[in-house]
Amino acid sequence: MVLHEMVLINNPLTTPATAIAASELMSYALTLESMDSHPIASAIANSLSRQGVTAFTATEFEHTPGSGVAARVQSLNSSEAKAVLIGSPLSIARSTTEFSPVLTKAIESAISRANSVAVLAIDGLAYGVFEVGDQVKPEAKAAIDKLHSSSINTWLVTGDSESAAISIGSEVGIPIDHIFASASPLDKLEFVKNLQENGKVLMIGDGINDAAAIAKADLSIAIGSGTDTAIAAADITLIRPSLLAALDAMAISKKTVRIIKSNLGWAFLYNLVGIPIAASGNLSPMYAAAAMSASSLFVVLNSLRIK
Repeated sequence: MVLHEMVLINNPLTTPATAIAASELMSYALTLESMDSHPIASAIANSLSRQGVTAFTATEFEHTPGSGVAARVQSLNSSEAKAVLIGSPLSIARSTTEFSPVLTKAIESAISRANSVAVLAIDGLAYGVFEVGDQVKPEAKAAIDKLHSSSINTWLVTGDSESAAISIGSEVGIPIDHIFASASPLDKLEFVKNLQENGKVLMIGDGINDAAAIAKADLSIAIGSGTDTAIAAADITLIRPSLLAALDAMAISKKTVRIIKSNLGWAFLYNLVGIPIAASGNLSPMYAAAAMSASSLFVVLNSLRIK
């Protein structure tokens, strides 16, 4: 994800007490977002860091899955810490006064472009809007097409807005009736449970909001660049952040199972024939040992086919 646009207002109430410089607003935002592992937070933090913005000191940091982050932040020019929040427009609206027309227009514009929005609020006043959008990886559509050709149904379950989810889903080939937007961590967990009533479920995710659903799925894959919580909950972790790597992992798993079965079948038939011959005394110990070594060598060489 990347930061597309940033809209800041330095004085929502046009009073001296509520005025904050744009440089300070960016530092407040960087302070919180650098402490969060969500992809939207990472996109904002990376963009602000590249602009040379420096972070302040924060205490009482709190992450609320599906809503946003909050902390008390003390700037270099103030002796008192301020209550700073960054989250979705809906969650921030519950904790602040009415958004200014400038911020409301920025939010509506971002939503119309199917991008995600994070709102910055300080001491109960909204000061900024950050518009963040997904960058669809070039191989994503090819990976989805391969899953569909293998008779594997795909769903997109995301905390992003409906317009953003539909835009991304349609771009990679996920049917619109398989797109579930504005999902909280609990919604994702319930979604996995409902799918499990009809079969096995594979969950692929990278965020802390995906952790519960990842742990519940029959098989789960975490992207290596994701959060530690998601990685710890997953069965498989991909070093390469690509859906094609997930397909490779599935293919290797299937090939491994086939080879295990072939090794077991070979060992069973080999011993079924060899043991009676050896027990009847028709096979000398020297030849029996050589035959056993040949069987083990076959199993090892057959297993080397896993690549």
